[in-house]
Amino acid sequence: MKKAELEMRIIAPISIAVLVASAASVAAQPATAPSPAKFVAYYQNAYASGRDLVPGPQQVLDLDGLVTAPRLETVIPEAALTGNAFVDAQNTIIKLVGAQGCQSAQQLQLGEIRASCSMLSLAGLNAALQTAAAPAGGAFPCHFLGANSGQPSVRFAECFFIGPDDHAQPLSEYLIRHGLAFAARAPNGAAVFPEYAAAEAEAAKAHVGIWSNAAFRHPYGERYRQNHTN
Repeated sequence: MKKAELEMRIIAPISIAVLVASAASVAAQPATAPSPAKFVAYYQNAYASGRDLVPGPQQVLDLDGLVTAPRLETVIPEAALTGNAFVDAQNTIIKLVGAQGCQSAQQLQLGEIRASCSMLSLAGLNAALQTAAAPAGGAFPCHFLGANSGQPSVRFAECFFIGPDDHAQPLSEYLIRHGLAFAARAPNGAAVFPEYAAAEAEAAKAHVGIWSNAAFRHPYGERYRQNHTN
């Protein structure tokens, strides 16, 4: 078993327990704009109930720039907000372009943990952020492809980290290969990055993560229902 896979198995159950407790504590509070202290829990609780409050891009993203002229910026991740978005140390929301978290409320089993698909996806990103940031002292680089104006500030990116084989690995692909997210798709169903669709197919075939549940129903509509330009 690879080191990264072992870390995911150890961290994910702890993350799920923390997120479940967080969601329960916030559930009874009014759904108004959050104070800074409640920011993370507000987004996590909404996502756990199947609502993704992080919007998709307002304009077409510059996907070609990722290949032709990558511009990397170092970010320090703080916490996952959804299955494919997190907040950094500057209180900026960063949404991964290539991955789509699960928003299904279907109850699934992952190891000894039973939780909704959305909770598993949320916990999966939280664990992956720790894994990705560990080799570089709590940070990793991202290439930003666009941003939304207004508040909260949302930037759209593909982020990378050094894997156990000492090669750069996209965070989106890592989530998809571990069965914790899906390949993001356009409204017509085409994958934003075809190689991530291939990674999703391999994860499904290997029955890893979410795919390890025989009764799992792939939420094709839900995975890009609310973010048509993601």
